Amino acid sequence: MFAIVSLIVIVVVSIIVVRVATVALSLTGLSNQLARFQARSAFTSTGFTSSETEKVMRHPVRRKIIMTLMILGNAGIVTAISSLIVSFVGAESSGGLWLRIALLAAGLSSLWLLSYSDWVDRRMSEFIQRALQRWTDLEIRDYAGLLHLTGEYIVVELNVNANDWLAESSLNELKLNDEGVLVLGIEKEDASYIGAPRGDTRLEVNDRVLLYGKASVLKNLDERRRGAAGNWEHHKAVDDQKRSEEKEAVVS
Repeated sequence: MFAIVSLIVIVVVSIIVVRVATVALSLTGLSNQLARFQARSAFTSTGFTSSETEKVMRHPVRRKIIMTLMILGNAGIVTAISSLIVSFVGAESSGGLWLRIALLAAGLSSLWLLSYSDWVDRRMSEFIQRALQRWTDLEIRDYAGLLHLTGEYIVVELNVNANDWLAESSLNELKLNDEGVLVLGIEKEDASYIGAPRGDTRLEVNDRVLLYGKASVLKNLDERRRGAAGNWEHHKAVDDQKRSEEKEAVVS
């Protein structure tokens, strides 16, 4: 029976560790969904390769969090398996075996339900964030709140392809500001990064550009192709932005 309790405690600690890591990763700038995926993958030592993984490994704080998760995950999984084996080997009868299986199933089911509870998740995240802010030196900023990303404004990263309207043009030529779009940064093909680029910065094929603006405008921009049709879409977006600013000025 003690082995089953130990196993449940190990699972609880594992859930808490992954949740702490998720919040910590999100505080470094990752989205909550991506932070949760990275934390779970690292804790379970699941192999994966993606552009998001490269961003994690290039960031020193994120890299430290992931390495810690890998170490804790390996220790936790081994301990959990050992406890599971001990709990069933120690059963002296079939009745005792089924009792232990029932207790284990009930405990794990309860933990499963709690782990997917929005209320529990929200309370844990708030507590963990306050704790990290108080007892660690992580750079904690609520970027989503600062940029009002909960509404119609979003941040997206677009790939610049050869036939895109954005390709092979300077920011001065594109006049994205007139559409209400801000260019936050550009990652070049050689992995170099230009933060807060100036107007003479040129967008080239295979660049990855980080943009901030309304979701509808950015979606149109992502689908816009070079040529007369693309220029017409730009003029329409500029007119829409002017009308939006006029409405806001009247309301204020």
